[in-house]
Amino acid sequence: MTAHTYAYKDPILTLNNVSIAFQGEPILRDINAQVLDVTRPNMQQGQVVGFYGRSGIGKSVLCRIMAGLIAPDTGTVEVGLAQQPVTPGMVGFVQQRYPLFDHRTLHDNLLVAAQRKHAPADARQHVDAYLERFGLAPHRRKYPALLSGGQRQRAAIAQQLLCSDHLILLDEPFSGLDVAMIDEVKRIIVEVTTMDELNTVIIVSHDIVTTTALADRLWLLGYEHDAAGALVPGATISPQHQYNLAEMGLAWHENVEAEPEFAQFVEHIKNEIRGS
Repeated sequence: MTAHTYAYKDPILTLNNVSIAFQGEPILRDINAQVLDVTRPNMQQGQVVGFYGRSGIGKSVLCRIMAGLIAPDTGTVEVGLAQQPVTPGMVGFVQQRYPLFDHRTLHDNLLVAAQRKHAPADARQHVDAYLERFGLAPHRRKYPALLSGGQRQRAAIAQQLLCSDHLILLDEPFSGLDVAMIDEVKRIIVEVTTMDELNTVIIVSHDIVTTTALADRLWLLGYEHDAAGALVPGATISPQHQYNLAEMGLAWHENVEAEPEFAQFVEHIKNEIRGS
């Protein structure tokens, strides 16, 4: 496959020697990873990172650390072009339940988020723009109970974009969806990442095919073994488990799932997960 022309600029997210243990048991160990602002000629191009790992290995813990909701025992998480230490609210975290205030309309839910970052008049303008951009304007006066699952998901993503600084974590966004809904979520993610050069979506998922097709970078959280073959406590993202799909020519291709190189790479990832 032919690789698209691209270049990298400044860091947007940096994990530096992140480790954490619970009750003395190492959960995550010495995680070093970075997301750079990727640019493509004559277009806005945000970043999509696929984040994989076996169930129970610590993906949710790392997500909460990246979102500033848990402090690591050692190491740092820095976000944005200024590379500031992460604090709650700087990184949006869209969990599977799509939490919204049940007693507020869709418009008012988004307004609460926007007012965390903008003055009242600007907040209303931003909410109106996002309602239009995400196809939610006809539902602005509805309460969450009257929204479909897809509408709630779009609302939750818009909510986090309105109050965070370009970075969003999506927890299993394709789980339990039919084919049509998966296609809609894929369109939403592409829409988000092309809204702003700095917009970055990290997708935590077990749907390897769908996520890899959207991503330009992959992280695989797993365990390492020492020289004697013994398991090293604490999961990490080793350098060999950080994949640059742009460099491999697998990023930003329509219908990339149909390409033999893509299928071979997905099988490689599956085997790596099985072995981790």
